Amino acid sequence: MTQELFAAIPSPPQGVWHLGPIPIRAYALCIMTGVIVAILWSRKRYAARGGDPEVVMDAAVYVIIFGLIGGRAYHVLTQWDSYFCSDCQPLRVFNLTEGGLGILGAISLATVAVWLRFRRLGLSFATFADAVAPTIAVAQAIGRLGNWFNQELYGRETTVPWGLEIYRRVDDTGHYAPLSGHSTGEVLTVVHPTFLYEGLCSLAVAAILVWADRRFSLTGGRLFALYAVGYSVSRLWVESMRSDPANHIMGLRVNTVMYAIVLLCAVAFFVLRGARCGHVHFRKRTNVLRTMQEDKAVTER
Repeated sequence: MTQELFAAIPSPPQGVWHLGPIPIRAYALCIMTGVIVAILWSRKRYAARGGDPEVVMDAAVYVIIFGLIGGRAYHVLTQWDSYFCSDCQPLRVFNLTEGGLGILGAISLATVAVWLRFRRLGLSFATFADAVAPTIAVAQAIGRLGNWFNQELYGRETTVPWGLEIYRRVDDTGHYAPLSGHSTGEVLTVVHPTFLYEGLCSLAVAAILVWADRRFSLTGGRLFALYAVGYSVSRLWVESMRSDPANHIMGLRVNTVMYAIVLLCAVAFFVLRGARCGHVHFRKRTNVLRTMQEDKAVTER
């Protein structure tokens, strides 16, 4: 009865359009939009901390390149049997049009790359990381809309009013094509829109980070650690509702294990770095130069 009173969330009829021979993919557009929003906001936040906003553009190049490499590598490593089996085509590893980017791998490798770049430039990576932390969360929320267009990363079947309708999609020859095809109007199932849950959680994490940044003095990379804590908690909740095929470690989904490890590491970093930076205190007045000096002092210890 509830499902009849409230219409379920429809999936887009298609996720790919063609401009002549050029495919326009909604997933790519969502990711690009998220990156642009993150860059513009990061420039303002980094400048507010006394940093050169042009440095953000330099870092963005590393984030995009190594983010793609890390994201794809993580996906392939956690879905190894989908690419390297007796009937598989290993070259599909390089076909990004099929989807398959792991956020954890993207952020991890991009973070290492930018950290090395900042060491070479002699800049405080901690100041930069704290500046971009909430912008990453917002970019992730925007990027998750791409999963809606691709009809992927959804949860178990459900009868809740906000359930997501998954349509049968076919190509021009009538063959089943869930990513590149167009909807026939046939509803295959109604599921939990876990990508939407994660997107909303990411926005909530971004809001909490902005509030904490204004309310407290969280320097030395602690705001970035707080982002890792918040996102890991939300991702663990979302993973518990997903039903798509995944490899397991000790009976748990690979992502569940990995984000549990990230959560523990982020909490440990927050506590230990807090002991070195001093106790958290209320921020009475913004002093951006002092923030950078504190971060540099902690880094040099």
